[in-house]
Amino acid sequence: MIKFIASDLDGTLLDSEKNLPQEIFPLIEKMCEKGVIFSPASGRQYASLLEFFAPVADKVAFICENGALVKYRGETLFLDPIPNKYIKRALDEIRAIPHLYPMLCGVRSAYIENREEPFRTYARAAYTACEEVDNLDGVIGKEDVCKIAVYDELGAAEHCMKLLPPRLPHLRTILSGYDWCDVSAPEADKGEAVRFLRKHFGLEREECVAFGDHMNDYGMLLECGRAFVPENAYEPLKEQIGQTVPSNDDNGVILKIRELLDM
Repeated sequence: MIKFIASDLDGTLLDSEKNLPQEIFPLIEKMCEKGVIFSPASGRQYASLLEFFAPVADKVAFICENGALVKYRGETLFLDPIPNKYIKRALDEIRAIPHLYPMLCGVRSAYIENREEPFRTYARAAYTACEEVDNLDGVIGKEDVCKIAVYDELGAAEHCMKLLPPRLPHLRTILSGYDWCDVSAPEADKGEAVRFLRKHFGLEREECVAFGDHMNDYGMLLECGRAFVPENAYEPLKEQIGQTVPSNDDNGVILKIRELLDM
């Protein structure tokens, strides 16, 4: 019996224009009636996810910031921030590499120091709460930092993912999109967040389902008994997971959830 369904947003549940299918709201209501917990699981911040899911905000468990933060009914259930002692060094290493732009993602707001386009537009589009500051160093210590999102104008897989991990041995660097990677605490991951929720709600792995399209979803997909990727997913992830649903533009996640709920 299915009791938990988690889905990534960008590239998975959202279409290519970043629109949330409105069909998800009655589906979440149906899940609640059946005792199934739905969890939007994203690299996005809590404020952004809350805006997307406002009509059902009290009915879902939010996995935010790639698993570093879990919120449920307004309460913080789980938080795994970057230790402050590592943040300054991480920022300096990122700044030292041309074409990279860092964004500090705090529990309340995101912060950017670069105004260059398209980075500035992308950052503000993805983060509802986003402040522009003169220097990110001044933010350190003011609030817990869930992750450092890094925009790579050369393409993250072939650029920053080859350069940053050896420079940041005490942190976790993971590919999160074509031109984005995320730097986080060593254990912070969507899979870790799902493990926490499984324990919190008393769920077995076989009772859980997950959908994701990129490598930052890999841990979450492994943590669930049933895992699916949309046809548009990152090819290496498709090869590892195997089970696919129609693309994000063809409502693949919605179709599969309907099928699962009718089982």
